[in-house]
Amino acid sequence: MPAPGEIWLHRSYYLDRDTGEEKRKYLLVLAVDKGDVVYRLLTSRQHGRPITPACYHGDPYPGFYLGVIGGQLSLQGWLDLREQDDDLQTSHFSNGPMSLVTSLPSAVLCEALLCAANAQDTTKRQSKAIYATRQQLGC
Repeated sequence: MPAPGEIWLHRSYYLDRDTGEEKRKYLLVLAVDKGDVVYRLLTSRQHGRPITPACYHGDPYPGFYLGVIGGQLSLQGWLDLREQDDDLQTSHFSNGPMSLVTSLPSAVLCEALLCAANAQDTTKRQSKAIYATRQQLGC
């Protein structure tokens, strides 16, 4: 079962239309709500996302600066706060192309959760689940 703060690698997140190759993505679990996993993708592409302040809700790309996490994530990274197509089911994490990579430190996670909960593309249901996670973690 995935837990908030865990970073997972999805080895076949999408299919590249040009090459037909399955592409991987890293994702951060923000909350687990009744079998749904609220997550956002990680990116190493800055694309106008600032380093300071870490939480940025502006255009063109809202994000939360995570810095260099380490291990497989050796580049500067941001949590991409744009809307995802859908939340994943917890079953995707045990029956699929997913593997646990690492977890964020609590202090960073608490800040990232607050930023994500208030992002424009975060739904009310997701925001409620994220705030519940913050409360459970004692943020």
